[in-house]
Amino acid sequence: MNIALIAHDKKKPDMINFAIAYTEILKGHRLFATGTTGKKISEATGLNIHRFRSGPLGGDQQIGALIATNEMDLIIFLRDPLTAQPHEPDIIALMRLCDVYQVPLATNLGGAEILIRALDEGYFNWRDILKENEKNDKGNE
Repeated sequence: MNIALIAHDKKKPDMINFAIAYTEILKGHRLFATGTTGKKISEATGLNIHRFRSGPLGGDQQIGALIATNEMDLIIFLRDPLTAQPHEPDIIALMRLCDVYQVPLATNLGGAEILIRALDEGYFNWRDILKENEKNDKGNE
């Protein structure tokens, strides 16, 4: 599965601790992250992470593009709801794309833990079926 890890500045320590706690699960998947978040997770865990630009510089939109092309399976986005974000429209667009394309999204640690445990139990295998159906539909056009 392709998993995006995103965290606002005040939530980066939470994301790092989350990634440390679930390194064994995460290492079995393709990981993506926005700039600084990806660097810090990689340094703390040794996980291989494809890094995009930072969120305000287009990283959220880069991940959104993968959602729109059905190349992203799970998003963990630890948002800071108490700090204004200069790229709030990009954040809303990313969350909207998750809803449009049925991509599971967690925006806090409680939700992230539920998603990562469900991932470990195989509860997102429907994403593989969805992708296969989409590929077959394109082949029949």
